[in-house]
Amino acid sequence: MSKFKKDGGKETPAISTASLPDIIFILLFFFMVATVMRETELMVQIAYPKATELQKLEKKSLVNYIYVGSPTTNHEQKYGSAPRIQLNDRIADKVEDIRDFILQERSKVDENLIGSLTTSLRVDKDVTMGIVSDIKQELRKVQALKINYSAVQKLD
Repeated sequence: MSKFKKDGGKETPAISTASLPDIIFILLFFFMVATVMRETELMVQIAYPKATELQKLEKKSLVNYIYVGSPTTNHEQKYGSAPRIQLNDRIADKVEDIRDFILQERSKVDENLIGSLTTSLRVDKDVTMGIVSDIKQELRKVQALKINYSAVQKLD
């Protein structure tokens, strides 16, 4: 029988770092693709009302958001403290601006998806119902009849 010798004097080879830049670029690419940037900067403060029956929206790309609330402290000096309507990244001067906003958002969507567009009202819980009624009247004028009210889950 032959004898096997162990060479105890050999060291383990150094770890190759040649693939390290590849791994870093793969991670960088993954996070760039997976990260969603915030589309709008909130200029109004919103404390969502609480609800017991909630339903999640399916296609968020077909949702137009209208925010209603008091201006944030950064914008309070310019817009005052009364509740304001925010359409994307701008404060609406008057309620009639909603019509132009909806028509502009419709023009960005394919024609056969216009019926699937939903308008989500994100309204502060302390805002009076008069403003919400005015918004709903303007939405009716442009046939935007699918309306969603945003709320948070009420905990027992």
